[in-house]
This record gives sequence, structure tokens and C-alpha cells, in this order.
Amino acid sequence: MNIEQLITRYPRIYHMAEQGTWDSIRRRGLLSTSATLDLFAVTGAARAAYETRQRTTMMAVSQGGADRIVLRDQKPMPPERLERALSDGTSPAEWYALINSKVFFWAQEHRLLTLLNARDYRHKEHDVLTVESETLVRQHAQRVRLCPMNSGNTWPMPHRRGAGVFQSIADYPVRPNGAPIKEVVEIVVEHSVPDIARHVIEVRRMKGADVLAKIA
Repeated sequence: MNIEQLITRYPRIYHMAEQGTWDSIRRRGLLSTSATLDLFAVTGAARAAYETRQRTTMMAVSQGGADRIVLRDQKPMPPERLERALSDGTSPAEWYALINSKVFFWAQEHRLLTLLNARDYRHKEHDVLTVESETLVRQHAQRVRLCPMNSGNTWPMPHRRGAGVFQSIADYPVRPNGAPIKEVVEIVVEHSVPDIARHVIEVRRMKGADVLAKIA
């Protein structure tokens, strides 16, 4: 796939964040778990608790003061199910580290709505970012990866996966007419998107599929 094909097919991409986090995201950018741990200088065993093991609940990262960032849980990725899913020798710990090194966007809005309506999220409010893919992809093309599945979920089946599921734009396979052989599910940026505010078109406060307010 080339950049033009990607942005034409997916002109808008979506990120679901915790309620009330837009102001922090606007100031700091969108940070992966690894980038968040870098920001707060978390190292050693304390870092491993966030980065290489499953987070069964939301976990806050801070330096002891009021300033903190809350990381989403990883309930759909228990290690025993990852062991069944991983097909290239990657261990569950390595998979958590891989996932935690990336910032994720849904390539299509229906995927976002499915997550918003999931059992653990449907009764909660979220800040949902709608992002212009053209400016983001062109700015960060060397760090963009494409994935044909929900890489952070092992339900209802632990579909086979490995580190190679994340491919560069140029390596993502397409048909002769330019359409992807497998639809892109996730558009991913390695580490962080510090300038995310430049690419955001709209921020909505949502609960399930309902838009409660337009924040920005």
C-alpha cells in the first residue's frame, strides 16, 4: 500500500481516551504506555508491572503528585490466551511490551463504536478523538504501522498473531486495484504522537454510541 491509498481509504481515524483526558492529550500528545513510563522516568521492576505484564485493571502512572496518567486495562489479553494466539515464538511478556510501545487508532468508525459498546465500557464516558489521517500519516509515515486485526483482544477466539502483524505502509499487501487484501483495522504510531492536536478534527464526549457533548 502507498500513502495515497491509505489516506483515501481511511480519511478519518479514531482514538478512544478516558473521560477528561483531552486537555492532557492536547498538551502532552498521545503517549503509548512506554512513552508514558519514559515521561515519568519509571524503570526496573516498577516499569515491568505496567509494560510486560497484563494490566487487569486501569493503572495510574505518576511521580507522587497530582500529575498522573491513567493507563487502560488489558482484560482481553490474559497471558494464557495469548500463549494460544502467538504463533512466531513471541512470549506474552514480549507481546505486552510490543503493544505498550504503540499508539492505536481505529481505521473505521464502526470499530470504535464496537469498543464503546463493549461490556466494560458501555456505561462509561470517554473522550473520542477524530483525527485527519492525511496530516498525521504524512507527518509520521516512518513510524506508522498497519494491522489487519484487533491486536489487543483474544476474544471470542485467540486468533493467531505475531510481531509481524504490524506492517509498514509500503509492506501492507494490496490487490492490483490498490484495495487492501485484508481491511486495515488499526493504524498505529510507534511510541507517541506529540503533535496530535494538529491532526485532531473533533473531540466528542461519548457514552456508548451516544454523543453527549462536543469538547473541541
